[in-house]
Amino acid sequence: MNNMEKIAELRHSLAHYGLPPERPALALGEPRADAVLGGGLRPGALHEVFTQGWSAGGFAVLLALLAAQGQNKTKPLFWVRPDYEALEYGGLSPVGLLELGGDPRGLVMVRTRNAADALAAANDILTSSHVGALLLEVEGAPKCLDLVASRRLSFAAGISGVTVVMLRQGASQAPSSALTRWQVCSAPSPEDDDDWGNPLFDAQLIRHRLGGLGRFLMQWNPQHGCFDAPHHGAMAAAPFHRPAAPGQRRAWDSRAV
Repeated sequence: MNNMEKIAELRHSLAHYGLPPERPALALGEPRADAVLGGGLRPGALHEVFTQGWSAGGFAVLLALLAAQGQNKTKPLFWVRPDYEALEYGGLSPVGLLELGGDPRGLVMVRTRNAADALAAANDILTSSHVGALLLEVEGAPKCLDLVASRRLSFAAGISGVTVVMLRQGASQAPSSALTRWQVCSAPSPEDDDDWGNPLFDAQLIRHRLGGLGRFLMQWNPQHGCFDAPHHGAMAAAPFHRPAAPGQRRAWDSRAV
């Protein structure tokens, strides 16, 4: 092997350093979002959703629900949230979950005293092979949720193959090892839309360690259990200077953004 071949091999290794193992992507259903993501959401990885307000936080719940059902419909979705979040944003309605296409019998709710206990519970859950997906709710910027804790979650998710969706409400963006980071707010339904009752989100993919970024108008389809692109309007396309095709990837260095 000559020097050029060694350099090429080293670059290939660095490009995949710290990334989760190759697993089939979970299609979200919105064509442009799936294209930018390289086919859909990567399982066995950590994904962050930043929101302001509980209505937008529903995006993280639906993302976790889709991930759990996409992996194996017989495996439960674990939802870990500190007591404060449960008191601040309210509890879950089983009827509401059914209307969104979920099954309350497949949901395991875990309540903890604080964010530190929530992180500990999440890491314990990720050691089990009987988990479909994990939704971790952490508000604000607790000291326990640092880059080390984020890397620990990413590593555990990669080993177990369990998709982790971390819901960050009222939080500022900070360094993390998340594979994707979303900034989401709720969007109003059009008056002439027959599906006006379905949740509609303005979702911005602001970080993606495997490729491009973009902004998408995504509507949840409870019948199909996935997101659709609404029939009206258009959102900004992925930035032209970032790869968006499924087969394209960019090299990633060890610095978390």
